[in-house]
This record gives sequence, structure tokens and C-alpha cells, in this order.
Amino acid sequence: MSDMPAKLAEIVDDFASAPRDVVLEMLLEFSDAVPPLPDSLGHEGMEQVPECQTQFFLRAEVQPDDTVRTYFDCPPEAPTTRAFAGILAEGLEGASTSEILAVPDDLYNRMGLATAISPLRIRGGTAILGRLKRQIREQSPSDRPTAALDRTEES
Repeated sequence: MSDMPAKLAEIVDDFASAPRDVVLEMLLEFSDAVPPLPDSLGHEGMEQVPECQTQFFLRAEVQPDDTVRTYFDCPPEAPTTRAFAGILAEGLEGASTSEILAVPDDLYNRMGLATAISPLRIRGGTAILGRLKRQIREQSPSDRPTAALDRTEES
């Protein structure tokens, strides 16, 4: 797990070692940690994650220094889904594209969340991470597929 950003690895360890009843409290704290969207960004500039049970929007922006800025929007009445966003917002802050792409896809299972929340919610969280990674890959010049491949996907 050493490849993932240090902040995220620390969060994963905290969750993995916490008793189940504390895990839910920790999730609630992270649901409050989601930074508000900047006024300049609305849903039209973001991708919706249909796997989530609630309306969830995200955007990843690769910066010139190869770090990634993430944006999440999710209603307050969906605390578990917001918690995924809070965990990623805090854990990935200042991380490089390669660090984020190295985050394991089974992140939430590694955190021990499967015992605390439903598989449907875990699937939503996994989809959030997957879409974030895809957006980053699409903006990374070295991983750029050829233009012909891009056109095939759209048809």
C-alpha cells in the first residue's frame, strides 16, 4: 500500500484498525469534510456517478505540476456517499497523478468498510474512485489513447 498517497494510506490504516462502532462516527466526520464547490464550477462541468444511490458529481483536474485537484458534490442527506468524497478529498490532496492511479480499486474493503456499510454503498464508492482515475488518465499525456480509439468509444 506504500504506493498510495501518504495521507490516504494513513486514513486507510485508521479505518482498518478502528472498532466497527467508531467507523460509522469516522465516516460521519469525513462527510462533513467535503469542501464546497467553487462558484465557477457547476454540475455541467462535472461527471455524474450513476452507480451511487444519490446524485453524486465529481471532477478531477490534472495541474501543470502533475498534482490533481478533485471536486465532489453530493447532498448532505447522503452522509456515507459524502464520506467517500471527504476521504478522497483529504487523502488525495496534493497527490500526483501516478500516486492516485496507484490507489487500489478495493480501497474501501481495505479500510474494513464492508463490515460497516452495505455492498451497494461500497460499489458506489468504488465507482467514484474508478471514474476519478479514468478522468486523470484521460488528462495524462503519457497514457493518452490514440484519437482513433477515442472516436470508437463515442460511437
